[in-house]
Amino acid sequence: MNLSAGRSDRLESFPVARKRIFLGHAGVTALPASSARAMKEYIDSSSQDQQEFDGVLKEISLTRRDAAALIGAEADEIALLGPTSLGISLFANGIDWKVGDEVVVYADDYPANVYPWLNLQHRGVVVKWLKTELLGKITMADVEASLTPSTRLVALASCHFQTGWRIDITAIGSMLKEKGILFSLDAIQTLGAFPTPVEHVDFLSADAHKWLLGPLAAGIVYVSKDRFAECRPTLLGSWNIKSPDFLAQPVIEFEEGGRRYEPGVLNVAGIYGMRASINLIAEQGLETVSSLILERRDQLESGLARHGFEFLSPMSHEPLRSGILTTRHPSKDPANLYADLQKASISASYRKTRDHGFWLRFSPHFYNTAAEIDRVIEILSEAIKG
Repeated sequence: MNLSAGRSDRLESFPVARKRIFLGHAGVTALPASSARAMKEYIDSSSQDQQEFDGVLKEISLTRRDAAALIGAEADEIALLGPTSLGISLFANGIDWKVGDEVVVYADDYPANVYPWLNLQHRGVVVKWLKTELLGKITMADVEASLTPSTRLVALASCHFQTGWRIDITAIGSMLKEKGILFSLDAIQTLGAFPTPVEHVDFLSADAHKWLLGPLAAGIVYVSKDRFAECRPTLLGSWNIKSPDFLAQPVIEFEEGGRRYEPGVLNVAGIYGMRASINLIAEQGLETVSSLILERRDQLESGLARHGFEFLSPMSHEPLRSGILTTRHPSKDPANLYADLQKASISASYRKTRDHGFWLRFSPHFYNTAAEIDRVIEILSEAIKG
């Protein structure tokens, strides 16, 4: 997509924009045309011949490479698995825990990054709940305050799904590495939108269906090669265990690299679509994508603030804000405002927090325009007058 080519090119690349203003990328994205096309071409070829052919293995290899480049990893540290919870469960279940080991978890994270760790209690693992001053705002000081000599792993999200606060991945990861503590990252709310480096991360999981603009149930799982021995694969099959000539062997010997976490047939159609989405982001440049996301988000914040809206998200001056803007009007029911948005063909999210009630959540991407944001502000300004 050429951003300077104008309206027709944007609508060709993102067909959803022909029908609605789509600001729901923190939920489930609408697919770009290039991703849908890649999946369709694979599906069409599979109806004319077998689903598995030489090109599939090449595509899988190229997707590992491109996914690794996105997070600064090596290709052999990547498994192509989704959803996010699958990867997190592989990390939680694959470690040889000792009774009394502690895991630091944020209770108000998305449940996919809570339950796999909470489930370890039956193995004698102690779950320590991270405490924060503001919902979703996790600082290095917060993390340090939660650590004890028994802390084995810290599990965080790269960005909070309700408020949009991002964490400083490098600073927190570096501190944990110095202390010999494992670091697991749920990266679904930053992957494709903001840099998500894994230099100081041991484990990462993220499905493609949000900011990466990819299909459901195709994702990226990263395990640092230094942690292969520490995180044993818990899903076993013919693909990740060496089986010469498809004959089972008396001893389990895992395949090399991230493939050891892939037990069997992959979501090939999804992988084709995900690679197209990764390449779309790479073509724009992640720095450009991040900048445009924040520009649209800040424009929306400014416009709604003029009409008396309040915000659960960090303000535009905060460097660790994301593309998520969670807001409501103090005198209007968010459910009614959400209905007004739906009638105007504007896609957003309606979310409830544990302690703060219901909110509207907007999550624009790089292809959204200033005119679209102005239209959202106009609709909501008219709605609060009614």
